[in-house]
Amino acid sequence: MEQIERIKEFGGWLNRYRHASDACNCLMTFSVYLPPAADQCPVPAVYYLSGLTCTDDNVRVKAGAQRYAAELGLALVMPDTSPRGEAVPDAPERYDLGQGAGFYVNATRGPWAAHYRMFDYVTEELPELVEANLPIVPGLRSVTGHSMGGHGTLVAALRRPELYRSVSAFAPICNPVAVAWGEGCFGAYLGHDRAAWAEYDATELVRAGRRFSGPPLIDQGTADEFLAEQLHPEALEAACLDQGQPLILRRQPGYDHSYHFIASFIGEHLAHHAEALTRRP
Repeated sequence: MEQIERIKEFGGWLNRYRHASDACNCLMTFSVYLPPAADQCPVPAVYYLSGLTCTDDNVRVKAGAQRYAAELGLALVMPDTSPRGEAVPDAPERYDLGQGAGFYVNATRGPWAAHYRMFDYVTEELPELVEANLPIVPGLRSVTGHSMGGHGTLVAALRRPELYRSVSAFAPICNPVAVAWGEGCFGAYLGHDRAAWAEYDATELVRAGRRFSGPPLIDQGTADEFLAEQLHPEALEAACLDQGQPLILRRQPGYDHSYHFIASFIGEHLAHHAEALTRRP
């Protein structure tokens, strides 16, 4: 775990690291914001999973999250969205497959399977690494994300609810087995077995009886250009209603899919996580 950048922000430190990943079989880069409170004692962490075409840089530059994290005493852990490097398979003609589009799955089909194991990376390898090397309380985690990262967030929280105190998402891809983004990536990474796809679909997991550790907070802009064709929050909402799973789904009038939308509500999401992370079990 090599530190490659260090920037003072809001009394804390925004650091970037590089390490050799066993899960992804390549060098991976991620950022961590440590609030001022981390100088005195270990702090809880919120993991932020980014969307298609993004890296760790998008959220740390555009979301305005560090100011709130400093006030709330939260670390922010911001991984990349996929493995990268010359040896890593890619689909350079597409923005929704390959590098920048890991989709937070463990690929089982060649040529992707050797590197594209982002589910294991974000739920196991990365938390173990940061908690062993940084002033972050082991096991005291929450998770949030945007778009493809919102999909990854919901799936991680449903498949591994013991890992997270709370979950939230911005404009997540809620039913990827039913939309073009999910079908394209799942077909490439997982093959043609749609039962395997369902293991990475929040709506299908809820329908199958999986539950969140607490009510997820989801914000969705009504002017989002991807809402009708790719995101399908109504499918998740219906599944939660059928299964008695509490859900906080807020439809925000006039907001689009951009980081302007995320920046408008990131403070409320971090407060949601801070409350869960400081609540006594």
